[in-house]
Amino acid sequence: MDRSRKWLTGFGVVLLTLLSHMTSALEVPLDPKVLEGLPQPPTITLQSPKDYIFDPRENIVIHCEAKGKPQPSFSWTRNGTHFDVEKDSKVLLKPGSGTLVIDISGEKAEAYEGTYQCTAHNEHGTAVSNNIVIRQSRSPLWSKERNEAIVVQIGVSLVLQCRPPAGLPPPVIFWMDNNFQKLPLDKRVSQALNGDLYFSNVLPEDTRNDYICYARFPHTQTIQQKQPISVTVLANSPEGERRPGFMMPLGPTSTKMVLRGETLELECIADGLPTPDISWQKDGAELPSSRMSFQNFKKTLKISDVNEADGGDYRCIATNNLGTAYHMIKVTVKAAPFWVSAPRNLILAPNETGILTCRVNGEPKPKISWFVNGVPIENAPEDHSRKVDDDTVILSNVQSGSSAVYQCNASNEFGYLMANAFVSVLAEPPRVLTPPNRVYQVITNNPALLHCASFGSPIPTITWYKDSKISIQNGDPYVIHENGTLEIHVAQPLNSGKYTCIATNNLGLRENHVYLEVKEPTRILKQPEYKVVQRGMSAVFECKVKHDPSLIPTMTWLKDKGELPDDERFEVDMDSLTIKDVTDEDEGTYTCMMNTTLDQDSASAMLTVVEATPTPAIVYEKPDPPTDLELTDQTERSVQLTWIPGDEHNSHTQKFLIQYEDILHQPGVWINLTEVAGTSTTAQLHLSPYVYYSFRVLALNRVGYSGPSHSSAQYRTNPAAPDENPSGVQGVGVEPGSLVISWTPLTGFQCNGPGLEYKVQWRQKDVEEEWSSKNVANVSQFIVSASPIYVPYEIKVQALNDYGSGPVPEVVIGYSGEDLPLSAPDNVQVMVHNSTLAEVHWEPVSFPSVRGQLQGYKVLYRRERGRHETEEDTEQEEQVLTFSGNRSEGRLPGLQPYSVYSLFIKVLNNKGEGPPSPSKTFETPEGVPGRPSFLNVINPSLDSLTLEWGPPMKSNGRLTGYTLKYQPVNNTSELGPVKVMTLQANETTITLSNLNSSMLYKFYLSARTIKGPGPIVTEEAFTVMDTMPPVGPAFGTVNTSVSEDGAVISWEYFGHHKNVYVEYNIENSKEDWTKESVNGSHSHMIKGLKPGMSYRVRVVARDAADPTVHSTNEVLVTVPAVPSRQVDIATQGWFIGLMCAIALLILVLLIVCFIKRNKGGKYPVKEKEDAHQDPEIQPMKEDDGTFGEYSDTEDHKPLKGSRTPSNGTVRRDESDDSLVDYGEGGDGQFNEDGSFIGQYSGKKEKDTHEGNESSEAPSPVNAMNSFV
Repeated sequence: MDRSRKWLTGFGVVLLTLLSHMTSALEVPLDPKVLEGLPQPPTITLQSPKDYIFDPRENIVIHCEAKGKPQPSFSWTRNGTHFDVEKDSKVLLKPGSGTLVIDISGEKAEAYEGTYQCTAHNEHGTAVSNNIVIRQSRSPLWSKERNEAIVVQIGVSLVLQCRPPAGLPPPVIFWMDNNFQKLPLDKRVSQALNGDLYFSNVLPEDTRNDYICYARFPHTQTIQQKQPISVTVLANSPEGERRPGFMMPLGPTSTKMVLRGETLELECIADGLPTPDISWQKDGAELPSSRMSFQNFKKTLKISDVNEADGGDYRCIATNNLGTAYHMIKVTVKAAPFWVSAPRNLILAPNETGILTCRVNGEPKPKISWFVNGVPIENAPEDHSRKVDDDTVILSNVQSGSSAVYQCNASNEFGYLMANAFVSVLAEPPRVLTPPNRVYQVITNNPALLHCASFGSPIPTITWYKDSKISIQNGDPYVIHENGTLEIHVAQPLNSGKYTCIATNNLGLRENHVYLEVKEPTRILKQPEYKVVQRGMSAVFECKVKHDPSLIPTMTWLKDKGELPDDERFEVDMDSLTIKDVTDEDEGTYTCMMNTTLDQDSASAMLTVVEATPTPAIVYEKPDPPTDLELTDQTERSVQLTWIPGDEHNSHTQKFLIQYEDILHQPGVWINLTEVAGTSTTAQLHLSPYVYYSFRVLALNRVGYSGPSHSSAQYRTNPAAPDENPSGVQGVGVEPGSLVISWTPLTGFQCNGPGLEYKVQWRQKDVEEEWSSKNVANVSQFIVSASPIYVPYEIKVQALNDYGSGPVPEVVIGYSGEDLPLSAPDNVQVMVHNSTLAEVHWEPVSFPSVRGQLQGYKVLYRRERGRHETEEDTEQEEQVLTFSGNRSEGRLPGLQPYSVYSLFIKVLNNKGEGPPSPSKTFETPEGVPGRPSFLNVINPSLDSLTLEWGPPMKSNGRLTGYTLKYQPVNNTSELGPVKVMTLQANETTITLSNLNSSMLYKFYLSARTIKGPGPIVTEEAFTVMDTMPPVGPAFGTVNTSVSEDGAVISWEYFGHHKNVYVEYNIENSKEDWTKESVNGSHSHMIKGLKPGMSYRVRVVARDAADPTVHSTNEVLVTVPAVPSRQVDIATQGWFIGLMCAIALLILVLLIVCFIKRNKGGKYPVKEKEDAHQDPEIQPMKEDDGTFGEYSDTEDHKPLKGSRTPSNGTVRRDESDDSLVDYGEGGDGQFNEDGSFIGQYSGKKEKDTHEGNESSEAPSPVNAMNSFV
């Protein structure tokens, strides 16, 4: 039997043919119902990339997710050895997965670098992840160097080297000046791929002293700058014109190796005068234009997604008017391993054979290694059914229990590939995955596909039957595909019916039924025709369609293959399209498309719009009222109304509105009756009896409604019996022994005739008695008296008039009035669960005694007294709990322990409460006491404190004593060891000795009963300081200063008081002191002071335990006045006079010096400083923004205003002068050429470690010569 066939799409296809006995392997289907209960070896579903560079300021997250049945367990190796994540508190394994989260805050991030591998294991095998190399991102400092000033002659070539530090990942390089402006680049001046700046020839404008190379490290988000380079171009010995030559690469030829799939970058930079032009050629082939681009003014050739055909010789050509230079670059393409065919998961039945293939390619050719469950296959337990042949593993006659996960590893010097593929040996009876009783619908003469997706191991064989008895074989008109699908090439109505597919293997069979319905096609019988229409007229396209009656059609009209314009002029009916008031824009092709769920048909026609006959300007107005209203075809309940439309005034009538007046019941009121289309002039009106009708008609166009027409002749309909009964009938008992029957009366329009009355009928439900009835008029309720208390009644209300009765009324159930319940619950019992909860039980009353609708039971209880008290507590309020419905028990929560309670119960109905049950008394047991009423600390001394307290307000039992705990608290709020004391119940004070002086103690006191301790009351107190007098805090010096934001007050304070305030008021003012709390601080800024005013300020300490107020001496603070206007001193007379005097004095001194010099006198002149000072010691000018202080990279000292933690992370210091502070907070960025175009905002993270020994870069937001 041929067992090799494809599976349904979505379940995978694995066809392996090996020898004559080999069968196809299958994959586990995606249907979760099939997956339930199927064993499956582990499969890695998510893992981190092979090379993972982490930011030392963030946690390391190494992903590893896997699926399997049962759920896999996970383990990790690091650098080839087992990594025990449970022993490292910084490492967390996410629940239900193998993902590692490593918290590196406060740790040396380098400690977690290494090669990690994840293993997922269950009882059916082991899957492994790639080797994941974890490395920390680095941004090392620039090496120490001194840049000599460069002086060159005009016209020569020049290279400014950048040589940035090698970071991880490598930095992005760009050149800027001191003002953060990009240096202009063109074909003469360009930046090489290595970051160096090349001048093909220099010009005088190249002279400047601020050529600065910047390196941006993307992971750490830092930017470093090289020390500025000074270039001076001289013109005293200019270089003449010269032929091109290559500055990079050097020599006539060079080589370049690139990996398959990567981007090839070839670079040529030439010198010469005039500046050479660069072009590129490839020997023997064209450049790949679709993957090729030029950059850097054609000095760089980039080819993306490199393949083997991109290898060869590339020629770079530099040309100017003096000649041409050539350079040959030999490109070699290598390849890391890449998949040709990765191994696929196999599901085999016992005794079947399967193949795993691992086909890869690469340059050089990769080496293939096989593993089983993570172990090299040569070291795995011997398996005679397994044979390895290079990139193939053959599994013959597999047996149950031999499931495993195989790993294929292909590697060469440029990388590796690793894939897991499991082999699952299953024995499963067939399952049909196609839903049962599915109905397939097709159109006649189209193909039909009936699916029979199945699963089983071995793979089931599929057979088909029609109408459960006719076996279907391959052949016209049927085809049975390998995946079990039955295809009928040309379906006909006779093929409709029931089809059965049967899936069979050696473990059983399963059948499934589906149905085929062959439908008639949809066809357009009358197609739209070509139209030529004058502008302003109407166009009508017809489209009549025939379709299968069981299918619901949808008609769609298109204009020029798009939707119709959203315009009310386009009206779509069942089988036509009407375009009113045609315009030139309406011209085009109109398509009628009829769609059903199975097919469609369409037809098109063109509309041509031509010029209309010239007419006067069109004026649009409301239509005139219709005229000549006439009533015809008069019957008892209908009449036909006809009319003549009025003038439309150039706007088509959209509809007519017919209104009527009921002269008998509502004279003078016109009511809308119906609407008809604007093309109609008649309307069939449905009428009601006993109405005196008058009709009128209004016309509507796009301008609005016309006025109403004249009224028609009056038409009176004859009276008749009512057509309906009153609504809202109900019966409610308001008082005992009565029943109120009410309803909503009919309107005059509904009465249908004179003499309207209501026949009210009632009788007691479930009692054999005749209906009682009463006719009433002009009322909406009727009261039945002398009825039994709360019994159900059947009620009917029927309308009648002089011409008969209305329809048979519906029966409504109502109840007579309720009365108070007669009896109280019996046998009341109370079960006390604990000191605060009791449960009460009672015997429910009989339903007749309720005498109404039972609403529930009300439990009323009161605390009489405590069990240790002798007199009743008369102040206790009665508490009430209501239990709805027919209950016989309820719980009483919130009781007070050790108390005596009484309760009684009443039954409730809608009328009220019944009599109370006999009072029941119960007691609650002891509970834990409340907290002591107070706890005070008195008489503090150097080594002792006295505590006094009050007993609990609620003892909730007999007090057995108190528990006192206390412990010291140091200056950092850390708690010391706890000491515990047990005290007698009659004690309310204790003195603690042998305490430490000047120490804060915290006390915890609780009362106890036999049930345990109650809640605690806490207090804190200091012992007296041994270095100062026992009273008052010690204030030291008080200093003040005034800034633009306010007055700053600072002081020295040595006291232990908790409440410290700064108080101030206006000098010589009688106002109260303004108080601001400053606890725990030794300085404070007072804001909101008035300019030009003087204030008295003092610092005050208060303590609730000490009534004395301690204060510093008052200090006077004066806030400077804000100047009211700006005075220009340049216009002041005294300033002009002073300047004239200074100028005269300078002139006299110059004359004296000139005379002295002519007489031979010499004066020492200070030597000029070196023009090229070390930029490391030049101060930064505030006006031009140039950098004046740079890091001493040789000693690895941090830059001014920055900190560099030892672990390489960055932190922000409070005195940072960051460029971020001047932005608006968004992320900035750099242009491709390196220009700074905005704030580059990096992450800021505080660290507890500080130091300057790190080789990492200083913080980008802190260093004055680094910015982000």
